[in-house]
Amino acid sequence: MTEVASPFMNQPRIIVLGVQPGRPPFRIVEIDGEVVGSAHTLTDVLETAAAFGIIVHDLDDPNVVRWVGGDKYTWRPRP
Repeated sequence: MTEVASPFMNQPRIIVLGVQPGRPPFRIVEIDGEVVGSAHTLTDVLETAAAFGIIVHDLDDPNVVRWVGGDKYTWRPRP
């Protein structure tokens, strides 16, 4: 798990970590506190979630997905 649980913070099932350098750059995906893979695009996040039985209807809902180090449109490292 990447963050300390707080009684005042929601704990979504899906956490997408910040962009990692690579060719192409990628983001690490956690589901239920476990690293389950990497994503190069938003579609990869949705496919990974579906493989674990999670259907995402709203990627902007912080109760469903937490985006760390950028939002759902951040797929390149920051300069």
